[in-house]
Amino acid sequence: MVIQLKEELIMNSYKTIDGRGVNVHIANGPCITVQYVTNIIIHGIHVHDCKPAGNAMVRDSPTHYGWRTICDGDGISIFGGSNIWVDHVSLSNCADGLIDAIMGSTAITISNSYFTHHDKVMLLGHRDSYTPDVKMQVTIAYNHFGEGLVQRMPR
Repeated sequence: MVIQLKEELIMNSYKTIDGRGVNVHIANGPCITVQYVTNIIIHGIHVHDCKPAGNAMVRDSPTHYGWRTICDGDGISIFGGSNIWVDHVSLSNCADGLIDAIMGSTAITISNSYFTHHDKVMLLGHRDSYTPDVKMQVTIAYNHFGEGLVQRMPR
């Protein structure tokens, strides 16, 4: 099953995306945004060929639409989020980063995932001078960094 989003998927707290047992692809459009929320699990999906989108009204809760500017085209964008687990996810070929965790995000685990065919794999932290990123804690375990990757990988 290929899901092509018209606008980014904005997650709410205490939510899980679970693709176990099926072949789920989020592709060929904007992808997943985790912004100022907690307790998120993203498991067992393929995220690829993500593109920028925005300047549109986007639903961010069951009862609210809000104006969103253009997203970067990240596979998974974590912005000010905490207690996030990305597990058994394959990511490749997005317009910007495969996974970006910025703006004070913390308590993030990225495990058992597969990264291929991309320039900027991960961005952990907004910039060196951004003080909320000092508390950032990220665990990167048992991942496969495959062919066609260029930069921003763990050393």
